[in-house]
Amino acid sequence: MSRIGNNPIALPEGVTVDIQPDVITVKGKLGELSQPYDSVSIAQEDGQLVFSRPSESKSHKAKHGLYRALVANMVQGVSAGFTKELELVGVGYRASNQGQKLDLALGFSHNIVFELPNEVKVETVSEKGKNPIIKLSSHDNQLIGSIAAKIRSFRKPEPYKGKGVKFVGEEIRRKAGKSA
Repeated sequence: MSRIGNNPIALPEGVTVDIQPDVITVKGKLGELSQPYDSVSIAQEDGQLVFSRPSESKSHKAKHGLYRALVANMVQGVSAGFTKELELVGVGYRASNQGQKLDLALGFSHNIVFELPNEVKVETVSEKGKNPIIKLSSHDNQLIGSIAAKIRSFRKPEPYKGKGVKFVGEEIRRKAGKSA
């Protein structure tokens, strides 16, 4: 039994849903998202989306919970949006942005210039005495997650000093150095 798939999704004010036989489209104040689906049926009943599966097979149970979670992320994205924050830990690590171009100084011989898609809004915060922070916001949870993972992959946090690009609030497993 899929516990996630059985939960209905409440539709907030200003969100409209268009259900086609193989694609669902969600529109809201922040944008529009669509997702192809199969093996489940979606119905809109009194301000809620209800998901049901045709049988109790393992693949139908898996897709039941999957598509319910994806559509719930779409509804939250077009109504409230998503935000991810990355922190640059290290001496001389800097971040700046000009429009959709993110310029990162991460201790390499050259700066990394990363072009962001138009759906993602970027903001860099640099305060004296604190680590620089990159704030990403978008209505598409999958897109913002992949962009944040790509930025983190430029310089992953290392376990000895903790230097690198990490998510705000992420715990880094630290190792002891050489024992004397």
